[in-house]
Amino acid sequence: MAGTATAVGMIAATVALTAGLATVGTAAVTGQRLAAAADAAALAAADAASGAVPGIPCVRAAELAEAGGAVLRDCILEGAIATVTVETWMLQWRITAASRAGPPPSP
Repeated sequence: MAGTATAVGMIAATVALTAGLATVGTAAVTGQRLAAAADAAALAAADAASGAVPGIPCVRAAELAEAGGAVLRDCILEGAIATVTVETWMLQWRITAASRAGPPPSP
């Protein structure tokens, strides 16, 4: 009887640990995907702002953010430099990422 209780306890602890690690792993993957979406959106906005590609910079950023599974929350243009913030949801948590893109600074 004591061995059964110990085995059940060990199985429960293993299941709880596995569920926790799966959640942490999912959060890490979601964070990396969101960062990639923010980078792509910032690059698209900067390219449009510089005239390298046609379109309205923040509209292009929103399109790329959506393609990456995120929503564009903020788009700030300072000349050809674009700073964007994107967000997504994982379970009940809102996750955000920001990125900045533009030409290199002049010496």
